[in-house]
Amino acid sequence: MPKINHQTDSGIEIWPIYGPENLDSWDPKEKLGTPGDTPFTRGIYQDMYRSRLWTMRQYAGFGTAEATNQRFKFLLKAGQTGLSCAFDLPTQMGYDSDHPRAEGEVGKVGVAIDSIEDMKMLFKDISLNSVTTSMTINSTASILLLLYQLVAEEDGVAPSELRGTIQNDILKEYVARGTYIYPPRPSMRLITDTFSYCHENLPNWNTISISGYHIREAGSTAVQEIAFTIANGIAYVQAAIDAGLDVDDFAPRLSFFWNAHNNLFEEVAKFRASRRIWAKVMSERFGAKDKRSLLLRFHTQTGGSTLTAQQPEINIVRVAIQALAAVMGGTQSLHTNGFDEALGLPTTKAAKIALRTQQIIGYESGVVDTPDPLGGSYFVETLTDQIESMAWDYLEKIDALGGAVNAIESGFMQDEIEQSAYVYAKAVDSGSKIIVGVNEFTDEVPESPEVFPIDPVLQAHQVASLRTLRETRDGGAVSDALADLEKSARKGGNLLYPMKEALRRRATLGEVSDTLRRVFGAYQPRG
Repeated sequence: MPKINHQTDSGIEIWPIYGPENLDSWDPKEKLGTPGDTPFTRGIYQDMYRSRLWTMRQYAGFGTAEATNQRFKFLLKAGQTGLSCAFDLPTQMGYDSDHPRAEGEVGKVGVAIDSIEDMKMLFKDISLNSVTTSMTINSTASILLLLYQLVAEEDGVAPSELRGTIQNDILKEYVARGTYIYPPRPSMRLITDTFSYCHENLPNWNTISISGYHIREAGSTAVQEIAFTIANGIAYVQAAIDAGLDVDDFAPRLSFFWNAHNNLFEEVAKFRASRRIWAKVMSERFGAKDKRSLLLRFHTQTGGSTLTAQQPEINIVRVAIQALAAVMGGTQSLHTNGFDEALGLPTTKAAKIALRTQQIIGYESGVVDTPDPLGGSYFVETLTDQIESMAWDYLEKIDALGGAVNAIESGFMQDEIEQSAYVYAKAVDSGSKIIVGVNEFTDEVPESPEVFPIDPVLQAHQVASLRTLRETRDGGAVSDALADLEKSARKGGNLLYPMKEALRRRATLGEVSDTLRRVFGAYQPRG
């Protein structure tokens, strides 16, 4: 049998036994606190899941808006309690489906959205005032949000009735993922403009989901995930304050997005530590007075990078462990991955099993009966303290570099993640890190599971629809609106107002993005 390595991926050595001696000067009453009270170690709400479960929000999006609309309806019928939308790469990068750079990528890893007509089809027969919608979109987040609002307005839904989240976290794109368009500083302007716009027009919308998920997917440790993400969060808050916003006007609508990996106890401790750090940052660094500004509300997705193409059905077990960690760590929203996602988009069968996994945890496991069920465990409390301390060390280093934007532009975060990814890969290659089905307990004959089919004529249909839109709209009105947007980008003012008018007149996502490209330029990474 292979030897077990008693160390977390963050390099924390796990001792044989834990007791009160591991917690220096630890007063449970003072340190632990109660759920719903600062610093929120035990959860941001007093009852947590006793009165209401987390939002079960399965990530979905592929092909055309019509195909994704059918998947949304399937998931809602199966008991999903919130929508979560994935967009294809051209949409994420600000290209229309007929752009040369979109060739071969339309509808592949998410749904293609070129205009308000696609957005209308995406949410056809779904009441936008009765669901919450999360949109995983960053560079073009403001465009997708405005399209969503325009569809709601055409359906007679008031802006105050819209609830949901746009990811809108551009800094982690430079660090870990790569779907950026503009350089960091004009991108930050778009984000603070969105904060201001939503404060004035969409009071119940979460304006950003500050994401550690993709940082972890790129190879970071749990400690780096929360440290780098919170550093980005600090940068967003400071940018908004510098733009003239009051911290308590926008901070209550900030949210976070964490990854959940296989080390159950490290993940639970990570979630608990992150709440504690954020509460301290917001109260002591930014002087927030509104209690809601101190709350680290977060969505969790189980770890896509932990899924294996080998023996894919055993991913069901991995996802269940990760989801359990998220729930015991106090998540507000959860997506569970399909077991076949190492092979392609999740099939209907895989998506249903993933949703049922959440439902079993919520209704059968008993972990929802008391907030923070692992609170007070010597092991978990020690891990929480260790992760918090290590994360503060990183935050101090980033402050010394001048903050997150400088740390990104200098490559500090990227280099740290690359080193961690290398250490992890080396451990798997050497066998000191066991991955079942990959380097131990392998099958001689691999399975041939069902793989999600891709429509070969999808792009042609999408391009034809786009052509029809351009032929039937008022081209002069669109050109005038785009000219107003360019003027605002050059001279100042909130960009979302002229952007909304252009989109209302049927400007496309690519045309709006190109207008801003002309002003802001395109980001070129170092090296």
